[in-house]
Amino acid sequence: MESEKLRVFDESGNCVGVETREEVHKKGYWHETFHFWLVSREEGGEYIYFQLRSKQKKDYPNLLDITAAGHILATETVEAGIREVKEEIGIDVTMGDLMPLGVIPYTNVHQELIDRELAHVFLLVRKYEMEDFFLQPEEVSGMVKVRLDDMIGLWEGTTDKVEAEGFNMASNGERAEWKESVNKGHFVQHEDHFYLETFAAIKMKLEEESL
Repeated sequence: MESEKLRVFDESGNCVGVETREEVHKKGYWHETFHFWLVSREEGGEYIYFQLRSKQKKDYPNLLDITAAGHILATETVEAGIREVKEEIGIDVTMGDLMPLGVIPYTNVHQELIDRELAHVFLLVRKYEMEDFFLQPEEVSGMVKVRLDDMIGLWEGTTDKVEAEGFNMASNGERAEWKESVNKGHFVQHEDHFYLETFAAIKMKLEEESL
């Protein structure tokens, strides 16, 4: 995986070459990723889904993260990133199902990893039951959902915990119900502006769809 080739970009978003994934994260080059967010409209409000990263992951194990996401290889189009949805969480979607939310740049620094992403962000509004998800064990160990307004409040600082519910995979391979209060420390520490911009874009799109 570290030998995968990614396009790299300058601060203005111009492609300036190709580097291995290892070099991209070592030297902090800007590169492209595909982000898929799933939101459902339910009686209790609008819910946003998060994956629980596998404990086997090198980076950010056991933390809640984007519904599904992945790198866009140098030989791929942005649309090819949709493969991550099926691979990671086992649901079938097409690009025609998704609503684009634009490109959100952000930076994560974690130990020796410098992750500068140009995230192509997409939204799907559709209700799924937890039984509909089939996880890629080495990548994902659970799925949860949280009220979207609660997540906005958590990142705006108006609350310090939110209720999340879903499932995780027990050591025996069975699904175990997962329901608890979580705080910002339970999520991958993407920059605050990334979460706030993403949630704002989702809210705006949901309001447009309701008109």
